[in-house]
Amino acid sequence: MLIQINNLTKTYQHHDGAINAVDNLTLDIPKGSFVTITGASGSGKTTLLLILGGLLRPTSGTMVYNDKKINLHHEEELANFRSDHVGFVMQSFALVPYLTATENIMVALNVKSKDTAANKKRAIELLEWVGLDDRITHYPKELSAGQQQRVAIARALANNPDLLLADEPTGNLDPGLSEEILTILKEINRDHKTTVVMVTHSPMAAEYGDTKIQLKNGKLDARFRITSSIEYPKSSI
Repeated sequence: MLIQINNLTKTYQHHDGAINAVDNLTLDIPKGSFVTITGASGSGKTTLLLILGGLLRPTSGTMVYNDKKINLHHEEELANFRSDHVGFVMQSFALVPYLTATENIMVALNVKSKDTAANKKRAIELLEWVGLDDRITHYPKELSAGQQQRVAIARALANNPDLLLADEPTGNLDPGLSEEILTILKEINRDHKTTVVMVTHSPMAAEYGDTKIQLKNGKLDARFRITSSIEYPKSSI
């Protein structure tokens, strides 16, 4: 098992009283799985994803990652956990606008190594892998939305993560581009054995996983294996 969370709660204080965005949630995520998290707005999807990635501290509860208990309230340990194990793909792409595609990836690589030449070589290899070998010197404004998300995926893979977390990765894309991005995520999961956890509002996107988790008011509303007729061909990258 890659992740086990127990009695996880995240409480926000509101002028109407306390709100549990995640409410006493217990859940496990197997190694190598592709889990999609669905639910209505406000159901706790993104809050859960951010806790899993060590970007948000819960109010209470525990998380075990690869048989090691993670101190969810110790910032240095969370930072090391993110650096060593987690890649993030966000709906907004979150690229630095004044850096080229290559430089955006090098920012992530520089966290662990200051070898500029090696980092540049690795960044270009990642861009080639996502099919952007002809865009390595382009700035975000010179890229389409789909190309920007490909750069974001390449950046998320910079530290060879065990866990890839995606928050509405197709939310800003049209259906055709959405399928391209989902196919890349599926390939990362299938061919590289990377565990993928994706939050989505899209019923179509949710079918790309092998397990669907549905949240309601911060609680587990349903969990089931996905049996889908979708074909997952090799991407064109």
